Parts: sequence; structure tokens; C-alpha cells
Amino acid sequence: MPADLLSAIVTILAVLLYFYMSIRVGQMREKHHIKAPATSGHEEFDRAFRVQMNTLEALPVFLPLLWLATVYFHAYTWLPAALGLVWVAGRVLYMTSYMADPDKRGVGFGIAAIAQLGLLIVAIVGIVQCWPGA
Repeated sequence: MPADLLSAIVTILAVLLYFYMSIRVGQMREKHHIKAPATSGHEEFDRAFRVQMNTLEALPVFLPLLWLATVYFHAYTWLPAALGLVWVAGRVLYMTSYMADPDKRGVGFGIAAIAQLGLLIVAIVGIVQCWPGA
């Protein structure tokens, strides 16, 4: 399967996860009668809101790294998508852990952060290898 198709699938998974998180925030608003524009009011809502916002903050770093690594890294073409899938899994673990107990969110956050760092390294290596005269 082509590397760009694999990364496209991972991109869709990341976006679907973010959509799910957004829907959960809306559900928590309704459940706990928190009217917009309020961004706090009940602990369960606050957790759902923070999960969504933290993921939103991470997406503008994750997506370009995924695609830069996909376009420029040619050694193991599956690696960027695999790291992207690990990032998505880490965010799922982060979400479920944070909703259950905010003190337990670290493992999921760490998994996603390591995957993101891996994408940064793979993207840099790919760009350097493609650099004219390298």
C-alpha cells in the first residue's frame, strides 16, 4: 500500500477522533446544563473540554509532521503512518484515562508525544536525505 494512502488513513482517523471528542464536549454541555460560551462548570465537562482542547493544540504539530515524514522519508515508507497510528492510539488512551482520572493521563500523553517526536526525527532525516547535494 502506498505511503501516502497509509498516512491519509491515519489523518482520517485523527480527524474522526477529534470529531468524537468535540461531540463528547457537546454531550457534556447538555448533560450538565453548561451553556456556551462557558468553558467550565462541572468536572466531567471540564475533563472532556480539556481533552478536546489539548488534542486541538496537538493537531497543528502532528499533521504537518506526519505529511512531511510521508513525503520526504523514503527508507521505510510505512514508518510515518505507523508513528501516526501510535499517536492516534496515544490520544485515545489519553482521552479515556483523563476522563476516568486526570492524574492517569500521563501514559497516553507520553505515547502520543513520543510518536510525535519520532515523526519530527523521521521528517528531518527525510528532508536532509533529499537535500540537494546531500
